[in-house]
Order: sequence, then structure tokens, then C-alpha cells
Amino acid sequence: MSVAAAQRRVLTVLVVSQVLSGAGLAAGITVGALLAEEMLGSTGLAGLPSALFTAGAALGAVGIGRLSQRWGRRPGLALGYAGGAVGSLGVVVAAATGNAPLLFVALTVYGAGTATNLMARYAGADLAAPERRGRAVSTVLLATTLGAVAGPLLVSVTGEVAHGWGIPRLAGPFALATVAFTAAALLLAALLRPDPLRLSRTLAEAEAEAAAEAEAEAAASNPDQAQAEPPGAADARTEEPRHTAGGTRHDRPDRRGLLGGTAVMVLGQLAMIAIMTMTPVHMRAHGHGTGDAGLVIALHVGAMFLPSPLTGLLVDRIGRLPVAAASGVTLFAAGAVAALAPAHSVPALATALVLLGIGWNFGLISGTALVTDALPAVTRARTQGVLDVGIAVAGATGGMSSGLVVVAGGFPVLALAGGVLALAIIPALALTVRRRSGAAVASRRPQGEPAA
Repeated sequence: MSVAAAQRRVLTVLVVSQVLSGAGLAAGITVGALLAEEMLGSTGLAGLPSALFTAGAALGAVGIGRLSQRWGRRPGLALGYAGGAVGSLGVVVAAATGNAPLLFVALTVYGAGTATNLMARYAGADLAAPERRGRAVSTVLLATTLGAVAGPLLVSVTGEVAHGWGIPRLAGPFALATVAFTAAALLLAALLRPDPLRLSRTLAEAEAEAAAEAEAEAAASNPDQAQAEPPGAADARTEEPRHTAGGTRHDRPDRRGLLGGTAVMVLGQLAMIAIMTMTPVHMRAHGHGTGDAGLVIALHVGAMFLPSPLTGLLVDRIGRLPVAAASGVTLFAAGAVAALAPAHSVPALATALVLLGIGWNFGLISGTALVTDALPAVTRARTQGVLDVGIAVAGATGGMSSGLVVVAGGFPVLALAGGVLALAIIPALALTVRRRSGAAVASRRPQGEPAA
């Protein structure tokens, strides 16, 4: 099977699994805060579920990254979704029995499913050529849309089904998540072959061996040229990372790209989770029903994933950094609109949440491309797992602090603070560009020439 055929098969399997798991992802986003508020009787603690399942996502990201590093993407992703299914079922049992400690544990385990849903984007990029990497990531994210948008719209339906079973209505979406995560786990375990990460490592090793053989042959055929090279010239050539379908050619990551991509994703996640988590609570406090809240969240989730094809094309055509900067600007606009939106206006709040989703989409796809470009295949999965821990911790921080900020200052203060925080993406990227430009100038300086 050719690499192109293997990539098409991998993307097809990932697309189907993402459609399934998207419904599971939507459960916690839509009703997690409402369920906690109902069970705990406190608006200040309404952000706790978001904090718990994003903390669980942090732990899940570490585990999935290490499993993938050792055994490949297939077992890592399949076990992650299986964990999400167990956590979802635990939430249903906790809601039915009114057991708050069980709710906390189950939401943490549920986080493994949300981590897996995001980490699947890396599997889509493993075999992609650098000039198509943004579009490969966007394909995986777009597939999440169907389930993630359908989930919030099914809140009322699943709630009625749950009520018919004698359990709280707000547990219904988590029952749907149990089925969705289980199906995704079984699909990946059976059909994600060849394993994209293991194949990308094989390709990277083959490319390295071919390059070494070509250099040896060139040195043997031109011994005079090889002797004329100044000391360290060959080493300098090999230190410059060359991007291939397997990632960077050599074993050292591009730290500037790694830091820039991480900053974009972490700041975007923090701002997005904080504002999104408290929007349903803010709406219900001003007389809106769960149907209105579900509609706004459905539009938000759609905006998180539907622009992915365009975003991926922009990342590949105009570059990672311009799209990443657009993420910061769009997230700020979302926070400003949410802060100024009349509490009774569903269209105004929906506009803010759509902008929030688009800004997050810009940041996630551009940041993922930056990180994947920067990492060699041999260490990619483990490092990606660690980076997603940072993203999950940022989400946990945003979720946990969101309720406290709303209690202290109100929803407009939270929304505006989140937007201002997202603007920090731009100076972070500027620092990355400055360092990269300085390194480029230094690399072009003739040997022995002092710095200015």
C-alpha cells in the first residue's frame, strides 16, 4: 500500500470515529455545568465539571501519548475512548443516585474521551506531507462537527429518554456519550490499520538512511570537496531541520516552532473554555431554557469545527503564523461581543459564541501544524501528549475559575477578561518570529565574522 493510500484509509477511519465521538464530547460542554449546579446547588461550583474533565483530559493526554509512543496510535486512541465511555456511564449513575463524589470521579475519567477526541488530530497529520498538513488536521476536526452539533440539539430528546428511565434529564446526554465513545473505541481498534505513527517512523528512518547513503556516496566520489569543507560544516547542515512526511528529518525539535504552537493552543483553550462554560449558566439565570442554551452551544461547536477546511487551506497557503495571529484577534472580538450582548438576546450571545468557536479553530489548527512541523517522528507522540496536558490544564483553569469570576464580577467581566487574555497570542508569536529571524541571520553570518 502506498503512503497516499494509507493516508486516505487512516483519514477515513478517523473521520467516522470523530463523528461518533463528537456526540460524546458535546455532552460535557452542553450540560456539565447545569448538572453540577443542579446537584451541588451552587452557581460558583458550576464550572467544576469543566475543570474536572479537562483535568482528566490532562491525565488522559499523558497516558495516550505514552501508549501511542510505545505501541502506536491505534491502541492509544482506542483505550482513550474506552475510558471516556466508562466515565460517561459513571456520570449517569452519579446523577441517578445523587452521588456527588462519584460525579467528580466520573467526570475526571470522562476527560479521557475528550482528550482522545483532540489527540486524534495528530494521527491525521502523521502521514501528511508538510504542504498538506493543515488540511489533514482540518479533515479530522471537521468530522467531529456532525456528532458535536447533533449532541447539543439532542439535549431535550435524550433528557426525555433519561426521564423515562427514572434518572435526571440532564444525565441523558451522558448516556448518549457512553454509546458514542464505545462505538468509536471499537472502530479504531478494529480498523485503524496501518498505524499512522508507526508507519511515519518507518518512513523517517528510511529517509534518514537514504540521505546518509547519498552523502557517503557524494563524499566518496568527490573526496577533494569533502576535505575542503571547513570543520563543522557537515554538522551544521544536519542541524538544520528539514520537514518531511515524517516530521523534521533529524531527532532535535525546532524549539521556536514548538513554543509558538503551544502558546497559541494553550491561550486559545483557556479563553474559550472559560467563556463557553458559563454561557449556559448565564442564559438560564436570565430566563432562557435548556433548548436556547443547547442551540447557542450547538452553533458554537459548529463554529469550532465547520471552518476547518478553510482554516487548513489558509494554514497551508498563507502560513501558520498569520492564522495563529488571527486566532487571537477573533477570540478578543468574541469576548467583547459576549460582554456587551444583552442577556435576553439569544442572537447576540450566539454571535459571540460563534466567534469564540472560529477563533479557537484558527488557533488549534495553526498551532497543531506548528507543533507537528517542529517534532521528529521518533519523539512526536510523547511530546504531543505532554503539550496536550498543557492545553488540558489551561482548560481546567478556565473552567474552574469561570464560575468564581462570574460570582465576583458577572459574566461580562469574565467574557472581556477572556478576550483580553487571548490577545497575548500575538506578542507570543512576535517573540517566536524575532527569535527565528535572529537565528536565521546568525546562520547566514560568515564563519569567524563577529556579531554586530
